[in-house]
Amino acid sequence: MRGHAVAAPGAGRRVGDGAPATSADPGDGTGPADRRWPRRVYQVGTEPDPRFTLANERTFLAWLRTALGLMVAAAAVRAFGADGSRWAAAVLAVLAVVVAAEAFPRWSRNERALRQQLPLPSTPVALVSAAGVVVAGVTIAVVVSI
Repeated sequence: MRGHAVAAPGAGRRVGDGAPATSADPGDGTGPADRRWPRRVYQVGTEPDPRFTLANERTFLAWLRTALGLMVAAAAVRAFGADGSRWAAAVLAVLAVVVAAEAFPRWSRNERALRQQLPLPSTPVALVSAAGVVVAGVTIAVVVSI
């Protein structure tokens, strides 16, 4: 049927409510033991559609790739930039650390929101990252033009 969303198998199911037995089944009739980590994420709400969980994971990995790219940019600016580009390299390096440090907490908050069927929380890291890249870019442009 076109235009209708189809729920994936298991979507919307409460944690531990009649899920098929697995090798992790404790054998006491309570169903499989949920041993996923972090528990504070997986022990709330219902299982979301796996597509949303996987999209959240891809976003987490994209934040990590962004942090790696910022680290490489910082190293390149420091290695090949003019004397005054040291500040731009420092800004990029700090941004890399901030983005990497925020990646997991952001994934965790989003996953909990998905499981509780709440709106996804916002993050200031995107704005801070964009502003930092602009500052680094302007600094590099000024130093190169001098």
